[in-house]
Amino acid sequence: MTSTTASTIPDPIRSGLQRGWRVRGGAHGPLPARITCDVAIIGSGAGAGITAELLTHAGLQVVLVEEGPLKSSSDFRQLESEAYPSLYQESAGRKTADKAITILQGRCVGGSTTVNWTSSFRTPPTTLEHWQQHFGLTDYTEAALAPWFAQAEQRLNIGPWLTPANRNNEVLRAGARRLGISAAGIQRNVKGCWNLGSCGMGCPTNAKQSMLVTTIPTALDRGATLLVETRADAFVVGHGQVQALVCTPVAGNGAPVHGAAPTRIVARHFVVAGGAINSPALLMRSGVPDPHRLLGKRTFLHPVVISAATFDERVEAWSGAPQTLYSDHFLHSQPIDGPMGYKLEAPPMHPVIVSTTLTGHGQAQADLLKQFPQTQGLLALLRDGFHADSPGGTVQLRDDGSPVLDYPLNDYVMDGARRAFLSMAEIQFAAGARQVSPVHEMARQYTSWAQAREAIQALPMKPLLTRVVSAHVMGGCAMAGHERQGVVRPDGVHWQLANLSVHDGSLFPTSIGANPQLSVYGVANRLATGLAMSLTGRDVQLVA
Repeated sequence: MTSTTASTIPDPIRSGLQRGWRVRGGAHGPLPARITCDVAIIGSGAGAGITAELLTHAGLQVVLVEEGPLKSSSDFRQLESEAYPSLYQESAGRKTADKAITILQGRCVGGSTTVNWTSSFRTPPTTLEHWQQHFGLTDYTEAALAPWFAQAEQRLNIGPWLTPANRNNEVLRAGARRLGISAAGIQRNVKGCWNLGSCGMGCPTNAKQSMLVTTIPTALDRGATLLVETRADAFVVGHGQVQALVCTPVAGNGAPVHGAAPTRIVARHFVVAGGAINSPALLMRSGVPDPHRLLGKRTFLHPVVISAATFDERVEAWSGAPQTLYSDHFLHSQPIDGPMGYKLEAPPMHPVIVSTTLTGHGQAQADLLKQFPQTQGLLALLRDGFHADSPGGTVQLRDDGSPVLDYPLNDYVMDGARRAFLSMAEIQFAAGARQVSPVHEMARQYTSWAQAREAIQALPMKPLLTRVVSAHVMGGCAMAGHERQGVVRPDGVHWQLANLSVHDGSLFPTSIGANPQLSVYGVANRLATGLAMSLTGRDVQLVA
């Protein structure tokens, strides 16, 4: 897209700033030394945006604290070189403690909703049943959550994708059909989508109904204050409640601004919604009560393994809506607490993210990348957290207070990864692939299903040899019906601190088993509506 074209597209962020939105931090001016408000929300992603819209609708004075920058459609130029350093945690290079898993998380206003691929699924009923049976979340039933999901779907224009799938996705459907495997369409949160395919770099047309262009502008129009490039360092806890939040300015790259004074936010209530990893880390830095040592534990990722295939014809997997088809066949072919199941989808493929994910180096990788236009990709989201051998990871703090996730890839996880490699290769060959290469350091390009099956069964499934990535982080501040099992209550309020809530994916006691953004929207909708009622006595709801 040329800059000339971009200039013709309305920019709701710049318009809002011209209308006088209260934004501070970074280029928007220095932070005040002290702020008082009704509710301080840490984060600006899925849970934070929904919460901010509802609480401001109830008439509450809200302050949002976001560590990343405020960008807008005018800044999104479909360039990986600009998007990853400016919009993602640790420049899209966040890794687990042993470096075996790369984690993509947003770090900007709108959080991961600004850079995700729009896939929208309600929480699967089997996941909710597991929560009811094992975590005392008796009111988290499919029927009880349905109206909260429906409101979020209407508010964010979530619906079927009616444009034909791109070739990258069609390979999944074609191969699955020939093998008798079910596949279906993915609902997306878009309005007037141009089908560009660059969702992961920020939407240059404002079609993606992320928090950046929906709930956050609504909250700011209602008088909320947004602090950007502002890090939430720690809560001040005393007398059984949170007394204040201490924040510091950071630069665009996340480094502390030398010599900058901290800001102290005093509020009636505090909502943590910085995303799993960051949310438990904030509570750990704050020394909040954790009598059962649950904080930061059971953090889940949907570990993802990838299979690349080469076709005779051009696939051009970078073009068109990124994820529009999926298969849950391998989630349903064994019990939820049995061998690890996996969801299949087709990821978008762009040069930088592909070259840093595919295996090999030097001439071998150069030869691989020459086939980029003919390359197709499948990914498998491994459903973690439902088996005794799948406890997830643990958030830890480095010496400087920054978080890192220790997530061991044990034999149970790797068994799921091997089966996923086999499933994806079989589907790709069934769809007509000329050769298939599991993304594993010791794999080669295989030219038949029989050759691939034998080779994959012999691959050593070890961390760092098996390339694993993730864009879904859940858990670490789990909710449960009893304080021995959870950090927060089923209504999102901290078990030991009554003026502290958690409203993001860190609430989930397991992974979801599907892309989690709609799960966060629906649950946060329910919790924030309840919080608004408890603070004001007013009944509010999302309005499309």
